[in-house]
Amino acid sequence: MKEINDYIISENASVLEALHKLNNLSGRSMTLFAIDNDKHVTGTLTDGDIRRSLIAGHSLESKVNEIMHTEFAAFKSAHPDIRDIRDIRRRHLALIPHLNADGTLKTIYDFSVYHSILPLDAVLMAGGKGERLRPMTLETPKPLLKIGNKCIIDHNIEALARNGITDIAVTVNYLAEKMEQHFSTPVAGIMVKCVKEPCRMGTIGSLSLVPKGENSTILLMNSDLLTNINYEAMYMAHMEEDADMTVAVIPYVVSVPYAILRTDGNHVHGLEEKPTFNYYANAGIYMINRRCIDIIPQNSYYDATDFIDDLIKQGGRVRQFVINGTWIDIGSPDDFRAAQELMKQRDGLEHREE
Repeated sequence: MKEINDYIISENASVLEALHKLNNLSGRSMTLFAIDNDKHVTGTLTDGDIRRSLIAGHSLESKVNEIMHTEFAAFKSAHPDIRDIRDIRRRHLALIPHLNADGTLKTIYDFSVYHSILPLDAVLMAGGKGERLRPMTLETPKPLLKIGNKCIIDHNIEALARNGITDIAVTVNYLAEKMEQHFSTPVAGIMVKCVKEPCRMGTIGSLSLVPKGENSTILLMNSDLLTNINYEAMYMAHMEEDADMTVAVIPYVVSVPYAILRTDGNHVHGLEEKPTFNYYANAGIYMINRRCIDIIPQNSYYDATDFIDDLIKQGGRVRQFVINGTWIDIGSPDDFRAAQELMKQRDGLEHREE
């Protein structure tokens, strides 16, 4: 969170000082975190707490530690637990402190901004040429084409940031210098790292080039998607299934407009009138246990389908996660127009809600 000191006050400060500090938070989540002389977080305070304390007989010269809440929600483990995050959303809490082991403040999460805090390192593949979208991609990498008022890839970076994912790398190749220039400044408050492919490396080969992050699970995805996938639900499924790799999939229905014969050789057993077949298609979003990426060959062309096949052959546990929501692979002019139209509808809905 930016300007974290705006939310901190000494427990020995006066109620009047607290009111001034809360007033400076106008337009933001208005909660203060009290600390003692050793910088331990000891309580929370809101303007409502102050109002009730004055009614109860306290004065503006009273100390914060006389009226603050000492029982407050906080994250105390090294990484926030997903179950605690879900409980916080259920209780409609906004500002939650993350404490170090000694009780001092590590950071503050604002759940009016965040949806979740996921222990993932993210890698977005952005090295393709986008040939089906020419001439738009002759001088602009496909991930930098705009849907609405943002680049395609920035929609994805912002979604990752809302889920507390801050270690984000983008693998680049075609028009790499333009991608590097784009990410020379933060996107959604995150300095995104660009990793340049020495050659074309397929849809997963360049993952072997990305420096090791601190998390044991990697979120790998194509950068040219427009989706509202629930990353938290996918991560929970990945962990609960004890998967080595989880593949996000979308339902794909094939309707045959003819009567189909059921046969055994030349013998016809019957007819099925205009049948429908239901499949699941690869959505280009994966969660992978870091230890599994060692099977990716160095400096070679290697697709995600190769990786999945090799992982299964080696006894790896590969699971699927069904996306229930928006997913558009922006690969053709029709897809690009569909994404633009979807964004117009979404923007229009947001304006009406305002």
